[in-house]
Amino acid sequence: MAHINLLPWRTERRKQREREFFMQLAAAFVAAIVVLLLWTAWMGERIDNQNDRNTYLQGEIKQLDERIAKIKDLEKVRERLLARKQIIEQLQANRSQMVHLFDELVKTIPASARLGGLKQVGESMTLEGVAQSNASVAEYMRNIETSPWMGHADLRKTENTHGDSRMPYAFGLDVALSRPKSAEEGEGSDDEHAPILPASASTAAQHSAAAPAVAAPPGAAQPAKPATAAPAATGAKPSSPAGNGGAKP
Repeated sequence: MAHINLLPWRTERRKQREREFFMQLAAAFVAAIVVLLLWTAWMGERIDNQNDRNTYLQGEIKQLDERIAKIKDLEKVRERLLARKQIIEQLQANRSQMVHLFDELVKTIPASARLGGLKQVGESMTLEGVAQSNASVAEYMRNIETSPWMGHADLRKTENTHGDSRMPYAFGLDVALSRPKSAEEGEGSDDEHAPILPASASTAAQHSAAAPAVAAPPGAAQPAKPATAAPAATGAKPSSPAGNGGAKP
């Protein structure tokens, strides 16, 4: 006898498949949430690490900026010291130049001209003055160009001011300064050729120089006196009998 299933098996199978689908969907949803949480935690950790690295780098950059600022300050101080050193070396090299310049100004200026002011800037000098005529200015320029301490002279201005009846012409000159080679070599050779005596030699020289100034001993001066007094004693013996009237003692 055949068995016939009259129950709604198709409906039951459909319900079972629906239950399985929802269970799989819930499992996938839970798995997705777990993966999302893991990914979020991982990314948060990476962000924190990067933030820590950024903070460290910013601190290092700040320290480097401070060091760079200090280095720039040191470079400025170095430049100022080098500028002072150059100025001192220039003044040391030109310590006698101004004396020679004033001497040459006195020698080169003609009697028909007079200086009213001068200004030196580096290796050039500006002269302001008055003169009787343009010929006096030309003569002054020729004298300047022949000077060993002054070079080419440029005439900046010359005009008749009608202010002074004796020297009505006002002039201005730009003079290039020069330095004779003999003077440069002489300054170095004076110190190089100066004799340097050792301490023993200098002490001996001082004693030898002081020796003539020592007074002679009394015993050395005694023999010189009878030599000068002997003629007087011999000359006085003949006269003594005459003074006594020829009487014997």
